[in-house]
Amino acid sequence: MEKTGSKANKFKIGDRVGIGWIYSACGRCKFCLEGNENLCESFKATGRDANGGYAEYTTVLEDFAYKIPDVFSDSEAAPLLCAGAIGYRSLRLTGIKDGQNLGLTGFGASAHLVLKMTTHKYPNSKVFVFARSEKERDFAKELGAVWAGATEEESPEKLDCVIDTTPAWKPIVEALKNLKSGGRLVINAIRKEDVDKEYLLKIDYPVHLWLEKEIKSVANVAKRDVSEFLELAAEIAIKPEVQKFGLEEANKALVELKERKIRGAKVLRID
Repeated sequence: MEKTGSKANKFKIGDRVGIGWIYSACGRCKFCLEGNENLCESFKATGRDANGGYAEYTTVLEDFAYKIPDVFSDSEAAPLLCAGAIGYRSLRLTGIKDGQNLGLTGFGASAHLVLKMTTHKYPNSKVFVFARSEKERDFAKELGAVWAGATEEESPEKLDCVIDTTPAWKPIVEALKNLKSGGRLVINAIRKEDVDKEYLLKIDYPVHLWLEKEIKSVANVAKRDVSEFLELAAEIAIKPEVQKFGLEEANKALVELKERKIRGAKVLRID
């Protein structure tokens, strides 16, 4: 941090701070007062509603900035502030208890951190991963998944909860058939692509939704998610897998994401 406003006192010059996906919220509405700033009608996202996501310098309200634990390098901290925090909220919203089975459909920046969190917080739980890329499936098993298969495969055991981290509809439909009765599917995505929307027509009520299965969406992150996750990540030394790109290589990184060339998280570096 290089400069502070006249009324800012949370940090001092030279502190290493980060900004999450949540850039700001009104602070006055019902949701903000309950600690659910992510649902605020005035919610602003970094890089989407406010400039700074791809910038060398930016400004932010001190309530929406977070001290970076010393254990992390800048490159390691970057995905924790976004993919890690949203993964933390998603895991929290599953309601999982130790010993229950968790499914992860899609295995990129967020899901690989969720797997690491789950291994620590719920040591008796098994994690099953669904991914269309064989490299992603191998990576998941490296990190401790008990099983990894293709998106449309049936898991060897039924799942108490599943977190979907993909932009597509197919993984949602496929995941529902693997849920136990009363299980919950948590969708960690801002939007879904239209190209495979017809897949929703394949939902069969008795197979996919009956017996009190639930579908819950995740909307953004709250301040609590970022701060709590950074504390947890430092406590258990969660080290994200990162691939670094110079800022001038931003388009290359985005193309690789589109082409599913993913191992952990991609980080843009500003020298």
